[in-house]
Amino acid sequence: MEIKRDVYLNRLITKKHNGLIKVVTGIRRCGKSYLLFNLFKDYLLAEGVAEQHIIEIAFDSFENKRFRDPEVLYPYLKEQIKNDGIYYVLLDKVQLL
Repeated sequence: MEIKRDVYLNRLITKKHNGLIKVVTGIRRCGKSYLLFNLFKDYLLAEGVAEQHIIEIAFDSFENKRFRDPEVLYPYLKEQIKNDGIYYVLLDKVQLL
């Protein structure tokens, strides 16, 4: 069973190009990561955003542990951004950075 979270998703969608960083807050295990990495990402893909323009990093993942160092994260992000198009950087557990 999937909980759509339309209210929260629509808040992200309506403010996506206002030039500000979006921060999703809530209690533990309430679906913040799911909202970001599944619902919002699916919306972006359905709107025609190229998958290469969506950069996802979950800092609690072992594979991404090295990105907790800003000296490693910044060059990685610059390397991923290949043109002047709009990119979406989705970060989870950013407090570990």
